[in-house]
Amino acid sequence: MTKAIRLHETGGAEVLRFENVEVGEPGAGQARVRHSFIAVNFADIYFRTGLYPLALPNGLGTDAVGVVEAVGPGVTDIRVGDRVGYLVGPPGAYAQARVMPAEVLIPLPEGITDRTAASLIMKGMTAQYLFRQVYPLKGGETILYHAAAGGVGLIACQWARAMGVTMIGTVSTDEKAAIAKANGCAHTIVTSREDIAARVKEITEGKGVPVVYDSVGKDTLEASLDCLQPRGTLVSNGTSSGPVILDTRLLATKGSIWLTRPAMRHYIEPRAHMLDMARELFDHVLAGHIVSEPKQSFALADAAEAHRALEGRKTIGSTVLVP
Repeated sequence: MTKAIRLHETGGAEVLRFENVEVGEPGAGQARVRHSFIAVNFADIYFRTGLYPLALPNGLGTDAVGVVEAVGPGVTDIRVGDRVGYLVGPPGAYAQARVMPAEVLIPLPEGITDRTAASLIMKGMTAQYLFRQVYPLKGGETILYHAAAGGVGLIACQWARAMGVTMIGTVSTDEKAAIAKANGCAHTIVTSREDIAARVKEITEGKGVPVVYDSVGKDTLEASLDCLQPRGTLVSNGTSSGPVILDTRLLATKGSIWLTRPAMRHYIEPRAHMLDMARELFDHVLAGHIVSEPKQSFALADAAEAHRALEGRKTIGSTVLVP
């Protein structure tokens, strides 16, 4: 038996239960992982509230790091004792240990600690697919990135700087603006007192930007569209303020805008591609271009408090649970 967070109904943070669960031995193609750190992502809140459908009862979370305790028949590239992380697979990462499909496990290189990896696996791979696949940046662009002081945002700041991209980032407070700038964000917009579109036009001398990465959703949709150049691209990669509901005629009136709502699962397969993505991320970390450590940590039993902090915009950077 081991301990895990279980979800029997959707709702507020209070629905998260800390329970005993049976782990068992790995079957064919599986591995059992003992977690050292578990990442908390905003998508976990979407599953908890029911915005993203989830069969109940169930576990929660798809992003953790740890050590392989056992492997099942047919597993050849993952061995007992390997340090691994993962960001896809069945829900249930909020647990002390679990059995996983071995094909989703990513070996961690020497030089990257478990604690660092816990803040990097999902969030760093998200930055990779946004910047290198969804709208491939080449260097020299000026872009707008919402929530620049968030878990993904701080990695995105550093990745943009490493690529020679000028990043304009939105934040909610002056404290978060300072942190985003320290991580490589060239310009910040404090949304509580500044007009996003007006500042972007000022920074770009009226040109606007070719791409906006918007994880906020409903509250920033209009501003995001107003910041784009004609035929620009709006990457709607999150809905923390609510879903984006759009009359597509607006895309024409705003300048024949391209709109995409990407999902990680469509950019991470097959396994060889996922490992290449991770390798690019880890290379940046090992070269010192990206530095990432969890800014907040909670005991696994206190997952509800972690959710409340994240929903209340009281966090900066990444948050982890400690089993």
